[in-house]
Amino acid sequence: MKTREEATKYGLSFPDTYLETPFHDPNWELVRVHGSKKAFLWVYERNGYINLNVKVRPEWRDFWRDAYASVLPGYHQNKEHWNTIILDGTIPDKDVKQMIAESYDIITDSPTKRIYEAVKTIPKGKVATYGKVAELAGNPRMSRAVGNALHHNPDPEHIPCYRVVNAKGELAGAFAFGGEHVQEELLKADGIEVVNGRVDLKKYGI
Repeated sequence: MKTREEATKYGLSFPDTYLETPFHDPNWELVRVHGSKKAFLWVYERNGYINLNVKVRPEWRDFWRDAYASVLPGYHQNKEHWNTIILDGTIPDKDVKQMIAESYDIITDSPTKRIYEAVKTIPKGKVATYGKVAELAGNPRMSRAVGNALHHNPDPEHIPCYRVVNAKGELAGAFAFGGEHVQEELLKADGIEVVNGRVDLKKYGI
């Protein structure tokens, strides 16, 4: 990751985010979270490189600074809570993305975040209903929010939303996974039997 476009695109891949240029200077772009309007990613050019400011937990702040010479105390921000990432090509994309994701997690303690964390706990070979995921996320009444969050899943590789079914054990529509039978194929790969578009919750439910 070296360009402004790559950084903002990744920042905007997280739920409920938007881009803003609040300083009447197009060099400074902020990716914020709707609702709280808090920024978790600052993008700007400095000394010939695109820089990113990200929020960081104290236990990770010095780890990243020690790991990479291009991670510095936050430029123009509280240096205890923010790091600056210089996109000079020396930091692997996966670590840049991890730092951005960590910043998003710190800024948002949202129901959506809790839903994704709950889905991550569904083990291979099992499924959970929307209601069960809502319960695991701390609010049994937000089943509808579960469906909405999973429809905007930012990281399908690590958030296995295909393991979520409705209260009858029925699979989602084809639109949810990019094609008919995709969810069924993923569940079968997990060792789960699907019969007529339905999973036996007594056997496979958590």
